[in-house]
Amino acid sequence: MADNEPKSWWKRLSGGLKRSSAALGTAISDLVSKRKLDAAAIEELENGLIRADLGVETAARIASVLADSRYEKGIAPDEIKAVLAGEIEKALAPVARPLDITTRPFVILVVGVNGSGKTTTIGKLAAHYRGQDKRVLLAAGDTFRAAAIDQLKVWGERAGAPVIAGAPGSDAASLAFEAVTRARAESYDIVVVDTAGRLQNRTELMGELEKMVRVIRKVEPDAPHAVLLVLDATVGQNALSQVELFGKTAGVTGLVMTKLDGSARGGIMVALATRFGLPVHFIGVGESIEDLQPFTARDFARALVGLE
Repeated sequence: MADNEPKSWWKRLSGGLKRSSAALGTAISDLVSKRKLDAAAIEELENGLIRADLGVETAARIASVLADSRYEKGIAPDEIKAVLAGEIEKALAPVARPLDITTRPFVILVVGVNGSGKTTTIGKLAAHYRGQDKRVLLAAGDTFRAAAIDQLKVWGERAGAPVIAGAPGSDAASLAFEAVTRARAESYDIVVVDTAGRLQNRTELMGELEKMVRVIRKVEPDAPHAVLLVLDATVGQNALSQVELFGKTAGVTGLVMTKLDGSARGGIMVALATRFGLPVHFIGVGESIEDLQPFTARDFARALVGLE
C-alpha cells in the first residue's frame, strides 16, 4: 500500500459517509440548540439516533452516557460527536475483524440479494488480494444473468484474476466444483465464487445455495471457508432481515457493506453489530477498484459522526 493510501481512503470514507454524518449532525445541532441536557433533550437525541438507524439498544446506551456525563452544563457539538464516536466504536470494535486466509485454496462463497453489489464486490476483493500477491481464481456462479457473467469477466481482467464461467443457465454447482478442483490442482490461494442474487423469501433459490455448498465439499471438505453476505447500505433496516435469513440458509460467516456513499443510513452498521455480532470484513464507498477496504471501527465511527 502506498504511503498516501491510508489518507486517500480516509478522504473517500469520510466523503462517502457525508449523508450519514449529516443525518446525525442534525440530531446533534438540535441538541446543542437546547443549551441544556435535560430529559427532553436526551430523549430527542435518542430518537434522532434511532432515525439514523443506529438501533434502539445503541441509541439508549449513548443517551444514557450523555445523561450521566459532564455535558450537563455545557454542550459543544464536537464534544457530543466525540462521545458518539467513542460509543459507536465500542459497538463496532468486536466485529471489525479481517478475513483470515487460513488455508489454500481458501474458498469464499459470496451471497446476497439482487442489486446488492455482489459481482462488483468480488472484483474488488480479487484486486485486494492480488495486491497482496495472492493467486485468485473467480467463478461466475451467477449463471442466471449473462450480464453478471460478463461483468465478472471484466473485473477479473482488471484485477488479474482468471474467471471460470459457463453458458448462461448452466449449473452453478458444477461450475463451483470445477473452480475449486482447478484451484487445488494449480495451487491458487483463493477461490471466490459468485452466486445468483437471491430474494431472501425464495426458498427454491436458497436450496440451490445449499447444493453449491454440498458439491464444493466433495473437493474441499471444509469449504467454503467463508460465506460473505454483501449488503447494500441504502436498504437500511431491511439489512437486518437479510442477515437473519441468509444466516439461517447459507451459514453466513461475515459481512461486506457496500454503497455507503449513496446512503444516509450508515448507522445500520451499528445496529447489525449489536444484534448479530458477525464480523464485518470490508466496506465500500464508491465504484472504483480501490473503494473496497478492510473495515476499521475507529475510522468508521469518526467518519459516521463527521469528526475530521
